[in-house]
Amino acid sequence: MEESRAIGSFVVWDYVVFAGMLLISAAIGIYYAFAGGGQQTSKDFLMGGRSMTAVPVALSLTASFMSAVTVLGTPAEVYRFGAIFSIFGITYFFVVVISAEVFLPVFYRLGITSTYEYLELRFNRLIRLCGTVLFIVQTILYTGIVIYAPALALNQVTGFDLWGAVVATGVVCTFYCTLGGLKAVVWTDVFQVGIMVAGFASVIIQASITQGGINAILSDASNGGRLNFWNFNPNPLQRHTFWTIIIGGTFTWTTIYGINQSQVQRYISCKNRLHAKLSLYINLVGLWVILTCSVFCGLSLYSRYHNCDPWTSKKVSEVDQLMPYLVLDILRNYPGVPGLFVACAYSGTLSTVSSSINALAAVTVEDLIKPYFKSLSEKSLSWISQGMSVLYGALCIGMAAVASLMGALLQAALSIFGMVGGPLLGLFSLGILVPFANSIGALAGLLAGFAISLWVGIGAQLYPPLPERTLPLSLEIHGCNSTRNGSDWISTTDMPFSTSAFQIHNVERTPLMDNWYSLSYLYFSTIGTLVTLLVGILISLSTGGRKQNSDPQFLLTKQDFLSNFDGFKKKNHVLSYKSHPVEDGGTDNPVFNHIELNATDHSSKINGTRL
Repeated sequence: MEESRAIGSFVVWDYVVFAGMLLISAAIGIYYAFAGGGQQTSKDFLMGGRSMTAVPVALSLTASFMSAVTVLGTPAEVYRFGAIFSIFGITYFFVVVISAEVFLPVFYRLGITSTYEYLELRFNRLIRLCGTVLFIVQTILYTGIVIYAPALALNQVTGFDLWGAVVATGVVCTFYCTLGGLKAVVWTDVFQVGIMVAGFASVIIQASITQGGINAILSDASNGGRLNFWNFNPNPLQRHTFWTIIIGGTFTWTTIYGINQSQVQRYISCKNRLHAKLSLYINLVGLWVILTCSVFCGLSLYSRYHNCDPWTSKKVSEVDQLMPYLVLDILRNYPGVPGLFVACAYSGTLSTVSSSINALAAVTVEDLIKPYFKSLSEKSLSWISQGMSVLYGALCIGMAAVASLMGALLQAALSIFGMVGGPLLGLFSLGILVPFANSIGALAGLLAGFAISLWVGIGAQLYPPLPERTLPLSLEIHGCNSTRNGSDWISTTDMPFSTSAFQIHNVERTPLMDNWYSLSYLYFSTIGTLVTLLVGILISLSTGGRKQNSDPQFLLTKQDFLSNFDGFKKKNHVLSYKSHPVEDGGTDNPVFNHIELNATDHSSKINGTRL
């Protein structure tokens, strides 16, 4: 701890700034608990009463996936592997278009609270349960990592109390989720995006000043080979290349934006479909801004430490601590600014955790409670939703304790999403895009996809890929003015890449490990999705899927795409709540008329969507 004193440490002002951020977040929760008559129904609590507008929702969507894993992980990633990470900017574009044009129209038209309701409408209740359980497990695991990661990194560099931070984060989050519901989640996210950009900006500006301008940073980076944007190697084993990021990244992120409850729940809570689509497209700009900031922070890191790497010279013990280390190094003369950065990292965490908690509550109430306890009143459902928020908040804090035993972060987080999200994305795509898919095929596809992606994912955790697959760039320490002589120059390719507790060391490497397990982690979800789709299609065809009549309401139709241009044809049409009347659902299909639909399907989903 002695040597980090030299780079500055936390002072009272930093704690004040951090506490201020927590207090404002909590205050927003209290405000929405009482504003507008409070949370009368579970729909108010979980869906913001379906009255949100595009901009706050867009900022909220941006915030929740820019977790502290992004704030601390991406700069370190760029520092070690170069700026090829910024190709994700193209990926985000594809992801947003797919989410807005394929998944959003169907979910919005059906007016559902939980995305898994769709699975029951389209297939059957068993598949809905599978989806729900997978989602709950995945989200609790992920949230644990998201709470624990920043606490650890910040603790080791700044001496910020570790479990104090974890518990404070968890408690504040649970507090405003429970009191204010979705509205509180969205508005605290808007505030937290502001804090995150401010935190990033303070680092970038100060780094440019200390390094002598932006051009100096860029030239350092290009001398160190950090500006490696174009790597068109088609090999799927390479960790990040243009193709792995565009193809694998698109699948991995579509699982997050297209079907993940915590995202879908927010854009479905918009007041009409135009706002819902706009929120996704505006959020794209937010994603680009934050990506640019974090990549630039990574280049600043390199520029600052290009001849004395704190990680190899053991000044920090994990890569994730580089960013806080830089902050204390260059901002130590400005009391309160390091606090702003910590607040920035934590805003990321708070926003992710709060959306997860709200989504978990929504899924539990909609999928596990409503179908089996029909008699509950709206008021009691609202209470149950709040109780669920508290329960899940506690679970996520518990999960953080478990995460303290896991290894490298960004990778772990994205691998979880890939392994669970891939098969789920395949399942929804079957439902939306393949008219003849039936429930037998869907279930078989889900199981097959899940088995395969678990096999790759767990294999890759046990036998991490070799450095020539991950291509870390060299880091140097010859410039450290330490007592060592300069000849002890180590190239960090010798450093073990992952610090996972479950690794199996010095094992004879088999072709299976070198090829199958070394697959780029971004392809986990691609494999899961494609296997699910393929198996699902084959089995549906062989079990008579062509004979069933799917209601076109549950599929993506040409009409959904064309209705984007309705605004140009007749203005009054856009103002109506659904941008094309619900009756379209069954009228052209004599087998399935809408009158019958409203009778059979307990369809508050279609009629009961009040504004």
